[in-house]
Amino acid sequence: MNHDAYADDYIGGILNEVTTIAVVGASSNPARPSYYVMKYLKRKGYRCIPVNPGLAGQQLLGETAYASLSDIPEPVDMVDCFRASEAIPPIVDEAIAIKAKVVWMQLGVRHDAAAAKAEAAGLKVVMNRCPKIEFGRLSGEIAFMGGRSGVISSKKSKLVGKKTT
Repeated sequence: MNHDAYADDYIGGILNEVTTIAVVGASSNPARPSYYVMKYLKRKGYRCIPVNPGLAGQQLLGETAYASLSDIPEPVDMVDCFRASEAIPPIVDEAIAIKAKVVWMQLGVRHDAAAAKAEAAGLKVVMNRCPKIEFGRLSGEIAFMGGRSGVISSKKSKLVGKKTT
């Protein structure tokens, strides 16, 4: 897979298929990107489970935080990584072990060898992208805020909000 460019169908397919997201590197600080991305994704209907050893056992945005992926007592569809690139290989190993479907590395995070290992194990991989930005872009939400200024389209959105249960 070419990780320098992703087709909208690939990204949209992931965002439409996953329901539970483990946010590795989640922060309780509202000014941190991991906090507001998690809050945004929860508002869109995803179940977001914080993973941070310093917050383990505490509540964050209504969810119990866990020290590691392997501590989460339920299936996880996607692992969203807010960690430095060099921290990715053990996260990928854990994502494979818990049978996640997707490993998503945030903006500025890329590890090609770990991505290849995840893909060889059957996981989809996205690197150097933010699911909040991609959801907003593909749903047309960013267009309403001027993200695609000058373009008005009657095309149907590629994403719809998840239904909350």
